Amino acid sequence: MGKKMRRFKQLLSEDESIAILQSTTSGVLALCGEDMQPYGVPLSHVYDNGKLYFHSALSGHKLELLNQNANASFTVIAQDELHPEKYTTYFRSVIAFGSVRIIEDDAEKLRTLEILGRRCNPNDAEGLNNEISRGISRCLMLEMTIDRITGKQAIELVNS
Repeated sequence: MGKKMRRFKQLLSEDESIAILQSTTSGVLALCGEDMQPYGVPLSHVYDNGKLYFHSALSGHKLELLNQNANASFTVIAQDELHPEKYTTYFRSVIAFGSVRIIEDDAEKLRTLEILGRRCNPNDAEGLNNEISRGISRCLMLEMTIDRITGKQAIELVNS
């Protein structure tokens, strides 16, 4: 289940955390392979129906690690406002925990590429179709099933 947040007053609700995943466009996917060396990679993402989707090259360190261990976390920072006079930042962030799989089914890959593409440019269906046609053979789509999600905000935002 995971540890409970120590500063529970700063905890965001699940709905607020999901809204942050829906409104942000990038974050860091954290993986760990058999050698137990952590690896964090910045990625664009889209949230859809309780899952996160990412596109990927056909090979690389990220995929090697996923083949060893599908468990992952994904972190986004929605707000990070420096307040030097208080020696702090006013932040909102979310961490999603779950497992990642490579989407093997071609129809599902196409569907998730379209979801990601519409997120980037919702008003150009023809351009998106052209982009997908040119690049679908050179990329993978990854799906993260979220088991648990934790959102947190600065205490100053709670109190305001």
